[in-house]
Amino acid sequence: MTRNTPIPPDLRRWITENLPDGDTDTAEDVSWDRGDSRVWRVPTVESEVFVKLSPSPKDYEREVAGYAYAARALAPHEAPRLLASDPDLQAIMTSLQPGRVVRGLPLGREAELRVHERAGNLLRRWHDSSTPASKQDRDIIRASMADQASEAAACLETTAGHLDDRQRALIQCVAHELPQLAENLPVVYQHGDCATRNWLWDPHHGYGVIDFEMSAHGIVVEEFVWLCGAVWAPRPDLKAAYFAGYGRALSDSEERALLLLTARLGVSYLATGLSKQNPVLIERGHLVLSRLTHE
Repeated sequence: MTRNTPIPPDLRRWITENLPDGDTDTAEDVSWDRGDSRVWRVPTVESEVFVKLSPSPKDYEREVAGYAYAARALAPHEAPRLLASDPDLQAIMTSLQPGRVVRGLPLGREAELRVHERAGNLLRRWHDSSTPASKQDRDIIRASMADQASEAAACLETTAGHLDDRQRALIQCVAHELPQLAENLPVVYQHGDCATRNWLWDPHHGYGVIDFEMSAHGIVVEEFVWLCGAVWAPRPDLKAAYFAGYGRALSDSEERALLLLTARLGVSYLATGLSKQNPVLIERGHLVLSRLTHE
């Protein structure tokens, strides 16, 4: 949904300095429908660019680093390029990436399989370009796994009456197993938000990826959590196509970690939905957990 928020004056000046032929007067607000998203599409004489205000210094730093990494790891048609950035404004200007967002895009089964295979192939090349994780990176990962286990335990207390026996047992496994299980899993430099809303598909240019705000080192299987809960559970053919493109299957430990991380996401949806009386999140949480326990 378009908000039509005008470009702030200081950002408008910055755009003009870096893009003399940019038409800020006709720029379109294309932010995601969430509070911290601020993105505009700015027309130029020959094309258009995207300008984004990062929600925090950390997000800005990660995204700038992610664009630099994408330029090294991916072909020019597979990811947008960083054209300008400003740490004081936390502003980022990027090139236009051909294609349409895959989430919600009407595709036939063969096209869906092809898109998932291409997505897996691109992410594998992204991962293969990773530098080794530092001690600080591993400490952050370790803390994240512990936090997610603790969150699952806390959510279980508030949602237990809304879960069946298998679902409660699964969330208990998240709380008890996840930190130790994650210790020995492969670590890479992640895209960080490799969901279908950040996939682009174009009949001429093929598959591309956008949005590097969450790029950082982490365990490989975290990249697949949203796909596991929202897409693959009822469509194992898409999961198979994805990992055919990725070039390897997950190990048993990775599959277990993926199950537990996805269950954590599902119970988080449910707990948040119950506390905020949000029926969309409640339904989403129930759907994820029921799919996982059925599987």
